[in-house]
Amino acid sequence: MNAAILLLPAGMVAAVWFLAALDVAAGARAAGGRAGVRTAVVEPVRATARLMIGQRRTTLAADGLLRWAGIVSLIVAAVLAAAVVPLGERPLADLSVGVVWFNAMEVVAWAAVWLVGWGPNGALSLVGGYRFVAQGLSYELPHMFAIITAALAAGSLRITDIVDAQAGLWFVVLMPAAFVVYLLSAAAMAFWGPFDAPVARDTAGGAAAELSGVDRLLFAAGRRLLLVAAAAMAVPLFLGGGHGPWLPAWAWVGLKTAAVLALLVWLRHRFPTIRMDRWAEISWVVLVPLTIVQALVVALVVLTRGGM
Repeated sequence: MNAAILLLPAGMVAAVWFLAALDVAAGARAAGGRAGVRTAVVEPVRATARLMIGQRRTTLAADGLLRWAGIVSLIVAAVLAAAVVPLGERPLADLSVGVVWFNAMEVVAWAAVWLVGWGPNGALSLVGGYRFVAQGLSYELPHMFAIITAALAAGSLRITDIVDAQAGLWFVVLMPAAFVVYLLSAAAMAFWGPFDAPVARDTAGGAAAELSGVDRLLFAAGRRLLLVAAAAMAVPLFLGGGHGPWLPAWAWVGLKTAAVLALLVWLRHRFPTIRMDRWAEISWVVLVPLTIVQALVVALVVLTRGGM
């Protein structure tokens, strides 16, 4: 258990570094250039150093306590969400309601980003905070239906039980629509492109508009940690967790998580930012009915087989 407590944050930091390196390489390719492996690996370190020595800006009548509460809450929510993700055979916290716990940490992230937008007492940052709340209201229902469908197929809310139920067949085969919706909602949860309207350029960075120096660094770290946690959760929910030939369970979890992160990075650089009204329409008109139908199909399969 002590080793797992140390392994979780270390693994998340390594995953964030991998994510940042992929993002640098994909960004260079999208711009018509090419970033070598060395540049992709070193650039996140340089960006971190620049922010660490950067001067912190302040705004008139800013509430520093709320801003810091939001930044810290975002990081804590990401780590606590990852605590129920099996790193190999077992997670740090094998809760009987692991699915519910993971979803609850997303709600904490809602409040965290809104506080970051509210704290600086700036119009643009406040717009970004409210955009994230609106985005959350759009993605949360299809997201919940997607993860509950996996729990329905396993007959349990415990993450390890969901992994065990995929020993013969990964759930991505049984419920592809739920998997796709989960990936979209995972990107929206971390306001990751094309769902980055809360921090978009048209509002000078939105919720992060007034952040600089260490504040901006920690906020960006929290956002990426949240994306890593969401990508890692896709593995036990839909990709069989640590199941796989030859390699140990922890290696399969790492490889599958890296593949999901690569897909999310590709998504960011492939599609432009989606407007809030358009995303709300897609979510409520397309994704919610799609996930409900997917859940009904899985429920019929479970009833027919008498349990998965």
